[in-house]
Amino acid sequence: MIKGLILSSRNQRFKDFVLYSFSGLKGQTKVSRNGLHFNSSRVTLVITSPEQEFIDFLLGQVFGQSQIDIGPLVLNPEQADAEIPLQLSTNEKYICISPLVILESGFNSSDGKKFVEPGTDEFSDILYESTVQRMEASGIRTDEIQDIDKFQLVPDKGYIEKLRQAQKKFARIYPMYDQDVKYEVRGYTFPFVLYAPKEVQQFVFTCGLGLFTQKGFGMMDMANADPIKRVTPYEVRQQVTA
Repeated sequence: MIKGLILSSRNQRFKDFVLYSFSGLKGQTKVSRNGLHFNSSRVTLVITSPEQEFIDFLLGQVFGQSQIDIGPLVLNPEQADAEIPLQLSTNEKYICISPLVILESGFNSSDGKKFVEPGTDEFSDILYESTVQRMEASGIRTDEIQDIDKFQLVPDKGYIEKLRQAQKKFARIYPMYDQDVKYEVRGYTFPFVLYAPKEVQQFVFTCGLGLFTQKGFGMMDMANADPIKRVTPYEVRQQVTA
């Protein structure tokens, strides 16, 4: 849906823009044999990007629609809120509000479905490399960030162990589409503490962590924080069409 809104605008600047992430639709849901059912009359979609112009552009596209269809779900854009900026430290506890993907996937390849144990050096090293590459691609001079190599993701072991004892999963296979071609990737959802410089914390909080963030993966939120108390009304600006 989001990619469709971007492409339908014919805005060349944001056609291949990737510095953003978004959550799944949040509301009261129930899982049945036929899929996911929303019981609430309102749902929330969280979008994040360091580029204010992109946020204004995308919201303009969303609120320019009287109705948005996602499968059988019919949505009517109602209101937008902005999160109050947070001061991040060098160690922050996050929760995943969309699955975290760490490995690339290719056509007819199972590489993206490989399981890597969270909490291992391999897991953190893979995320470190992708984060540095994404930061540099965005124009950030990572060689100027002090202690850039001090990067470690530590999962909530109690949470993971509790899920394992209940025979529930924190790592699943998800579909991912690129130019209408379906790929499969492994996504992780669990609370974790990230140890990294403030500049890195700010980047992953606003751009997502891991791979395919522009496709709805890797979005995080602060753990133990009330999102309702962190927002203010946001005025949707005129659509950017060129």
